Amino acid sequence: MSGDKSARPAVRTAVLRWSPLAPATVLLLLFLAGPIGYCVYIAFTNTQLTGQESASFVGLANFRRAFGDRNFLNAVVLTLVFTVLSSVLGQNTLGLALAGLMRRASRPLRSLTGAIVITAWVIPEIVAGFLLYTFFERRGTLNALLEWLHLPTQNWLFTLPILAVSFANVWRGTAFSMLIYSAALDGIPREVTESAQVDGAGGPRRLWHITLPMIRRSIGTNLMLNTLQTLSVFGLIWAMTRGGPGNRSQTLPVFMYDQAFLKSLIGYGTAVALLLLLVGALFSAVYLRLMREEV
Repeated sequence: MSGDKSARPAVRTAVLRWSPLAPATVLLLLFLAGPIGYCVYIAFTNTQLTGQESASFVGLANFRRAFGDRNFLNAVVLTLVFTVLSSVLGQNTLGLALAGLMRRASRPLRSLTGAIVITAWVIPEIVAGFLLYTFFERRGTLNALLEWLHLPTQNWLFTLPILAVSFANVWRGTAFSMLIYSAALDGIPREVTESAQVDGAGGPRRLWHITLPMIRRSIGTNLMLNTLQTLSVFGLIWAMTRGGPGNRSQTLPVFMYDQAFLKSLIGYGTAVALLLLLVGALFSAVYLRLMREEV
């Protein structure tokens, strides 16, 4: 009996501790875990959007179909190219460069540069897609500038579609990296960089041996968040190329939309969505591994 009485305060304390989290937990289960579980179920069926009376369970057929589909494999390759070019190399590198240059710039120049870069970030994705479409289109701004400089022009959205959409994503998303790296660089003590400069370390050596090691965790966080965001980019590509010409800019989100809603193959499209989720999880696992403290 005494054991039961002593356990009651502990139970009451646990209930009081977790009760404020109960509403959030219920909402997460209702609006997050529920739809995810339903999508997992749909991925193992042959559900179609139209022309079907009832769906049946098909096991791993949708996943086997995906890995045997040349269009799916093409979408995987283009997704990796798009992610590496626009996120890992583009947004990450340019954001770090802008953050470093803005530390040395005058206040008016910092304000002007920050306003321009952040404006591109806050523009809705679909609007940014149309803006970049008019820039790369055959009669667009880029070709007009090239003609003014007496340089050859081309239809960029036809000849180099994946590079065009990668550039568009860099233009739109660099502000996020710049803000993260600006905060990270502000956290580096000036005494450390000044001491290295007095000892004769040049800019590249200070960058490699001091700056990058001290902001390593910020780099990992930025890469992970940028990669996950880039993997889900749909509106930007759809507004600019719709995955074309052909399937030369059809990344996994565009391929998934095409299969699920244009071809009405909801089960197959949902299976592709789960595979895209797996790709994001693999990238996250790699970044988290790199962010671990060295023993």
